[in-house]
This record gives sequence, structure tokens and C-alpha cells, in this order.
Amino acid sequence: MADTALAKTGLYGPGSVTWRLAAEPIMWVAGLRAMYLQALHPRTMRATWQNTAFARPGEAWGRFSRTLDFVRVRTYGDLAEVERAGHRVRKIHASLTGVDADGSVIRLDEPELLLWVHCGEIASYANIASRCGMRISAAELDQFVAEQRRGAAVVGLDPACVPASMAELDAYYERMRPSVYACAEARKALARSFVPAIPWPFTGLRLVVPPMNALAFATLPRWARRRYGTPGSHLTDLSATVTLCAMHQAVTRVPRQLLGMPAPDLAA
Repeated sequence: MADTALAKTGLYGPGSVTWRLAAEPIMWVAGLRAMYLQALHPRTMRATWQNTAFARPGEAWGRFSRTLDFVRVRTYGDLAEVERAGHRVRKIHASLTGVDADGSVIRLDEPELLLWVHCGEIASYANIASRCGMRISAAELDQFVAEQRRGAAVVGLDPACVPASMAELDAYYERMRPSVYACAEARKALARSFVPAIPWPFTGLRLVVPPMNALAFATLPRWARRRYGTPGSHLTDLSATVTLCAMHQAVTRVPRQLLGMPAPDLAA
């Protein structure tokens, strides 16, 4: 019976920090922040640009929707659904390659690239959760990072090689910072993110996306903002944190259905 229940609740289940964070509407900002952070790895960004709809604005919404669906299944799906989604993603990554600036081949399933993308997502969720006024402890953030090793395995990473705490995540970025920067493709993606091609019936989001993107960009670490050529001001950090707190208080009063978010049973 226990195994059956586990299979139905998937990778995390009730009582997990992952479910708690994923249920917060403010995490939309974290998802946008993750994309800006992930784009700073030049090999990752070039391979992504060459193989996805980043370079074809009319197709970007479809890619965005598929990404959201994968995150939803990985978070809330049962184990069978998660495995099917993971198999599809691993198969796609294994079939795609790109070309780096020096002419070398980039495989989208390279562990280094997969790890960078994973850490960008998890670091962004943890950062927004800690700054928006949620009641979340340092121990719970560590638990969240550790839980996400299960998600890393879904895309093909060895969980033993993935950060398992906030300290390990911070150490990873200390190692990576000297080698990352905003390549030409990253700068183009940043500019295009503020004028997205959003299809009907979601065209109203065109009014919401630019300020949301601006907030997400402002929440990046100062070193990351500087890589894009913008100031890494302490005042920007403070302003972003105050805005996150105000937004968190506002959106928690909006019914989840209106935000297109599930409302899972968080009880342990």
C-alpha cells in the first residue's frame, strides 16, 4: 500500500518543501529569473539558441508551454508520468547538438550543461522564496535543494553530482562565475523576452510580461546583472526584495484557478 501511495504522489508528495514552493504564485518570477541566469552559460545558450524557438519568436510560446508542462508533471505527476516525461526529454536532448564559437560540437545532454540549467532553476526558486516574505527556514531551503536531486535524475544527471544544500549550491556558483558571461545569443534572448509573441487568447499577458521580466532580472545576483552589462546596485537588490514582498502578499489573495496554478494537498 505504501509503495502504491508513493507511486501516486510522484517524486516529492505532500509534506515536501517542493510542493510548498511550487504552490506559491510568486514562483512565476523565479521561473523567469532562472532563464536569465541559465542564459549566462555560453555553451548552454548557444546550443539552446540553435535548437529551439529562441531564434524563432513565433514558436517561443509553444516552447514555453511545453517547458511549463514538463515542470508540472515532474512536480505533481505520479512516478509513471514522470518517467515518461523524463524519457521524452532525455531522448530529445540526446538527439540535438550545437556548434560553439570555436567550432566544437555541443551536445545538449552534456552533464555540465544539464547541471547548469538545473542549478539555475533551483537557485532561483530558493532565492525568491527567501526574499518574498514566505516563512521558510534555512533548513527547509536545504531540504528543497536536496529534494531537487530527484528531479535532476529525471533529465539524466547523477544525483550524487548535484548540489544537496544551499552551501553546495553557493559553492557551485563560486566555481562557475569566472567562466560564464552574456554571449550574443544571451543578449538577444534578453531583448526578445520583453516583446514576446503571445498568441490569442493570452494576448493580455503582453501588458504583464515586461514588468514581470524586469522584476525577475532585478532579482539576479549582482554579478549576473553585471555580466549582462547592467549595474549591480545594492539599491536594485533592495527594491526587488520590497517588490517581491508586496507581490507575494497581493497574489496570495488571488484564487489559484485564476492564476492557472494547481492547489495540491500540502498536508503531510
